[in-house]
Amino acid sequence: MKVTASEHRERMSYLDLPIRSFRRLGRIILMACHEMGQALIMLASSTLYIRTLWRPRARYETSMQLYITGIKSLGVITVVAMFTGMILALQTGLELRRYGQEEFIGSAVAVSMIREMGPFMTGLIIAASVGSAIAAQLGTMTVSEEIAALEVMSIDPHRFLVMPRLVALAVMMPILTIYTNLIGIFGGGVVGSTQLGVAFQAYLDNATRYAENKDLYVGLLKALVFGVIIATVACHQGLTTSEGAVGVGRATRRTVIISFLLILIVGYMITRLFYI
Repeated sequence: MKVTASEHRERMSYLDLPIRSFRRLGRIILMACHEMGQALIMLASSTLYIRTLWRPRARYETSMQLYITGIKSLGVITVVAMFTGMILALQTGLELRRYGQEEFIGSAVAVSMIREMGPFMTGLIIAASVGSAIAAQLGTMTVSEEIAALEVMSIDPHRFLVMPRLVALAVMMPILTIYTNLIGIFGGGVVGSTQLGVAFQAYLDNATRYAENKDLYVGLLKALVFGVIIATVACHQGLTTSEGAVGVGRATRRTVIISFLLILIVGYMITRLFYI
């Protein structure tokens, strides 16, 4: 049977579809690897500039970032941590009540908060609030050519802009995580004493009896790593912004999405490394 030219082109287009899909996938992977390499180079360069913290300007900028990251985030962190602990206590207590073991909700809430939920919830909050703000600020500076002006004046943006934010997030994330753990455990105790019939002192005794130092150290390690991830992603997205206001919005959205994904993946990997 004779095949017309149009049918031949249609068949060839169907055959080219998998090839085009693999090419598109390859371009996406190469672009992701390129951006990851740029972000890691920026992180290494900014880490080397930590030795300049003794300078007055660097200390002032770092102090401002510590204030923005820590003090200004306490309100939302308090609310989220309180209700996270209350939800954990309520859901765990309802299941333990079926077996007459509701007095052990203290240990369940404490271990869950210290090992996983504390650093995880703190990381999500900081990524959504502080990380997006950093990306928007640096992105606006990039598209308005303020970053180029700094480079013309021989001021390295990694030292002047990235390093203070990296230090602030790396320092404040473990501190905020400890605060989140305490508030979450307290919230679980409130639910246990008011709705599940567990005395607050018994709740605290169980919480301190079964929580180990290893859980606290692993949780703080996660918080530190999450802080570095958020700072690296936000600063890289901000410094590579293009296309004006549309690019600033895109950088902000990408910062939140990438930070969330990396927090989930890296959090699982750290748990897998230390507990299995």
